[in-house]
Amino acid sequence: MSSLKALFSVGLCLSWWATAAAAAQVPQTYDIVVYGGTSAGVIAAVQAKKMNKTVIIVGPDIHLGGLTAGGLGYTDSGKKEAIGGLSRDFYHRLWKHYQQDSAWKWEPKKVLKSQGPEEKAAGQPQGMWIFEPHVAEKVYEELVKEFEIPVIRNEYLNRESGVKTQDGRITSITMLSGKAFNGKMFIDATYEGDLMAAAGVKYHVGREANSVYGETLNGVQTKGRQHAHHFLMNISPYKVPGDPSSGLLPRISNEPPGEHGSGDHRIQAYCFRMCLTNHPENRLPFPKPEGYDASQYQLLARILDSGWRNGLKKFDPIPNKKTDTNNHGPFSTDNIGYNYDYPEGSYERRREIIQEHITYQQGMLYFLANDPSVPEDVRKQFTEWGLAKDEFPDHKGWPHQIYVRESRRLLGEYVMTEKDCQDLVETPKSIGMGSYSMDSHNTQRYVTAEGFVQNEGDVQERAKRPYEISYGSITPKRDECQNLLVPVCVSSSHIAYGSIRMEPVFMILGQSATTAAVIAMENKLAVQDVPYESLRARLLQDGQVLELVNQNDELRKKLTGVVVDDLDAKFTGTWNDSGSISPHFGDGYRHDTNMNKGSCTALFEAALPPGQYEVRFAYAATAGSRATNVPVKIRHAGGETTVKVNQTKQPPMGEFDLSLGVFTFDKTGSVLISNEGTDNIVVVDTIRFVPVKN
Repeated sequence: MSSLKALFSVGLCLSWWATAAAAAQVPQTYDIVVYGGTSAGVIAAVQAKKMNKTVIIVGPDIHLGGLTAGGLGYTDSGKKEAIGGLSRDFYHRLWKHYQQDSAWKWEPKKVLKSQGPEEKAAGQPQGMWIFEPHVAEKVYEELVKEFEIPVIRNEYLNRESGVKTQDGRITSITMLSGKAFNGKMFIDATYEGDLMAAAGVKYHVGREANSVYGETLNGVQTKGRQHAHHFLMNISPYKVPGDPSSGLLPRISNEPPGEHGSGDHRIQAYCFRMCLTNHPENRLPFPKPEGYDASQYQLLARILDSGWRNGLKKFDPIPNKKTDTNNHGPFSTDNIGYNYDYPEGSYERRREIIQEHITYQQGMLYFLANDPSVPEDVRKQFTEWGLAKDEFPDHKGWPHQIYVRESRRLLGEYVMTEKDCQDLVETPKSIGMGSYSMDSHNTQRYVTAEGFVQNEGDVQERAKRPYEISYGSITPKRDECQNLLVPVCVSSSHIAYGSIRMEPVFMILGQSATTAAVIAMENKLAVQDVPYESLRARLLQDGQVLELVNQNDELRKKLTGVVVDDLDAKFTGTWNDSGSISPHFGDGYRHDTNMNKGSCTALFEAALPPGQYEVRFAYAATAGSRATNVPVKIRHAGGETTVKVNQTKQPPMGEFDLSLGVFTFDKTGSVLISNEGTDNIVVVDTIRFVPVKN
């Protein structure tokens, strides 16, 4: 009898465990399922909890925060007054961290810069825009703990059959492990757009032709303005210089670049944003990667032999004697042409691509610090640097997140284009703002018709002002999916995405995506049918910035005459965008980087009624880093007059720009500014033609 009881007891126990195991296989239903633990994913989940909804983050990420916690500590913020809501709160939390003495381990505590006047006027909390990767990750982990958000890590979507849909809506997603997650609303917060693609939503990969959306900066850019990321010197691409029969050096394509403005499959180059240090106690020597091949860097050696020495220019300083080190120059950390398979690649293929990027980038650092073909002065510089020992400890100092600058892009209800970024159209249904330059990194390296090596694809074009981002750019078309929002792989052209793709913006859009999802869910609507006024009201209530006063318009009202901004000027040579020195007109100005003297010009022209005009020049003056002898040539009815401008000196008190004199013009006002013979950085902002009353 006791044996029967024991067997019965065991049977009950086994039955209980079987029932429990079966229950464990039944996925819990959440209000919102966020796929991807990027910065956008975490913020999307926080907003869900703030709106009293159940939410879960699931995805491949082991570390939260994506690139913000993966090395990008020198934030590509654009205009900070355009950053609001939970994105602003994230940077404020970083700011609070660095108010503590304990935050400063390797250097004395620094007095942090105060807010800009626009941020103060808006009553926005102070933000910390320059920070260490591990501090960003700490803040993300604190957020999910504070808001009790479950996070399921290291789980990969089954891209073949893991998305179940019914009546145009996703009902559940299943991982390769078999784990499934039911939801009422879904947010794809990955850099790759895997959930979006697996749900059957239409998207685009590569560059569109300019003709597709009526743009000028999209597609192949063989005739565009050249920058420091191009070859500004003539370098032979061949193993034996000047001899095509000897074959090409590694990392140069033998394919023609394509017609200017035409579309192709190519995407911006990827890299790792490295956290480096020259502090001996915290420095790890650059490792020699497995598979290291010094021949891969022969082209870099030739560039150095030509005298190029700007390899350390993008060692941007962050706290505790560290850097956020990014790509700079014609041959740098960007692994040009080696990521084309990544967006659509299998998980295995992506891992191969990531490993190839690690080998390339670590190998380049090892080469610069150790190879005898590298000039001694360069080797000495690089041996002083290494990986930060206290960052990414589980990766031996190497970042855990590759910089996926571009992958798939949604083809949604609205497509953001160059025209939106340049304020040439009215963007509907704003859910946040972008303000960074349209920034595309190079996509290919090829041989020119003249037989030299050149990079193609780099575009750095400043947005005229902070611009609105449309709600339609994160929503698929209604007939494709009605409960999915895409705040990272947004609906935009290649060149517009070059501006939108900044981490603060991803967090802005993550918050807005969740807000829309909740409104849709509570009202039993498709995300495409969310009433914009309701969405707008809640976003403003939660601190999102949906529009800003056009500073150009405000300044134009104060400035009399005809204003020609640098955005409307014609340039030759290499000029860089900036906006770090105020005052300036609009979003910034251009400067010659104190290089290529004699080859850079800026032509400002305006159609004018015949008459006399005072010509005035704005140039963002500052002592110590401006030229004292900038030649400004005014072409007028009586001929040409050249005025030398000392840009270390401000215009007279209370004046925005400097008077160059009064001249008579027949039809066209024309001013040519050059950097020929100048002794420091040359800056151009605006030329103004002010009518003189007789």
